[in-house]
Amino acid sequence: MITHTGHCHCRAIGFGYTTEIAPSKWSVRACQCRFCRQHDALSASDPNATLGFSATRDDCLQRYRFGLKTADFLLCRQCGVYIGAVIETAGRRFGIINTHALDEQPADIAAPGSIHYDGEQIADRVDRRERVWTPVTTVPW
Repeated sequence: MITHTGHCHCRAIGFGYTTEIAPSKWSVRACQCRFCRQHDALSASDPNATLGFSATRDDCLQRYRFGLKTADFLLCRQCGVYIGAVIETAGRRFGIINTHALDEQPADIAAPGSIHYDGEQIADRVDRRERVWTPVTTVPW
């Protein structure tokens, strides 16, 4: 297991993503929704890994919900960087990281695949996220 850390630009919020999968084998997704395109987000997750989010400055953590409002997208109020997202279902949390927020970009990180979730219903979206997103161990709220 290797822990990959990431932070926003000013380091007020961050994450630790622990996985056995090498970055060259990650499933990196380029969601085509407006939010992800405007943030140039590339998401990664592993349902067999663990993910913890942190905040050294709680006042900098901005949770943003849009679209179907099923997940909190985590942004820094200070520097504006999007670091990942969290969904809570039946008392469990699952999340994704934005690979652009990694402290060290792996040279061999997998190429992103373009993904469209248009027309996905709420129940299908929640089910997909429970299956493919990473279990979240800690959140700063």
